[in-house]
Amino acid sequence: MDEFTKTFKEHAANIGCDLVGIAPIERFAGLSPERHPASIFPEVKSVIVIGKRIPRGALRGVEEGTQFSVYNTCGYWMLEDRFLAIITSKTAEFLEDNKWEAIPMINLPVETGPLGVPVRPGSPAPNVLVDFDDAAVRAGLGEIGYLGVFVTPEFGVRQRFYLILTDAVLEPTPFSTDTVCEHKKEFAKYCPLGAIDADKEETMNIAGKKMIVAAIDHKKCARCKNGALPNRRHPSGNPDRLAALCVRSYMVYLEKHGKVKNTFVNPFRKRPSWEVRDDRERIGEGQTIEI
Repeated sequence: MDEFTKTFKEHAANIGCDLVGIAPIERFAGLSPERHPASIFPEVKSVIVIGKRIPRGALRGVEEGTQFSVYNTCGYWMLEDRFLAIITSKTAEFLEDNKWEAIPMINLPVETGPLGVPVRPGSPAPNVLVDFDDAAVRAGLGEIGYLGVFVTPEFGVRQRFYLILTDAVLEPTPFSTDTVCEHKKEFAKYCPLGAIDADKEETMNIAGKKMIVAAIDHKKCARCKNGALPNRRHPSGNPDRLAALCVRSYMVYLEKHGKVKNTFVNPFRKRPSWEVRDDRERIGEGQTIEI
């Protein structure tokens, strides 16, 4: 690793970045201008993906069905808008202190679409929105799992991302060919609303990395009372499912089968999971899910 990249990564780790992936802009070849980082910064040389872990304990109240606000704050909006935003800004400042321009970017849903008109011929309309999960794959941090959520070897499903676009030429993170998710059709049973359709799978191909993902009915996710939350950035964005029963069960599977490096003394799920289905409003103890 070259000396500046090493110093940069050490600085990022020291201020609280749990994950740092670096993708050269060449890894984004083939993307449309509406999704391409170079549409935002034509001189970009490196796309840096900054990750902050979601504490497993932030999901405890949701798992027990007794406290949902802790996840909403410490696992969702506060984690993104405070903790992750601060370390991303500080990381960008480090680059600019070293005379490299750096653009910190928050994770906006690509479903929002353009909100303006092109300012010059040949330019895409604002706002250009980069798909952060796509960028994290290209930055070598992991993959998009069968349930459509990002998975890393370090924390499984428990992280959130911001981006930095910079004209600094940094040493790329090796492109990950390892597979964390086993892409099993059986994972579809984790959703009590039937929002996961294992009969309609999509093979995603990002920079040559192929990942099988089940079809997700996000309209059903929007009605989920099992821990899913509305997308707080824009109503057209997909719901946040990281605390929903499906993803919590998936997290339990990954931990039980040794897919995650961040391990714990005790298992996360200690009691049968509760669930709320469409045909009943009361909260009850669901069937034991085989993990």
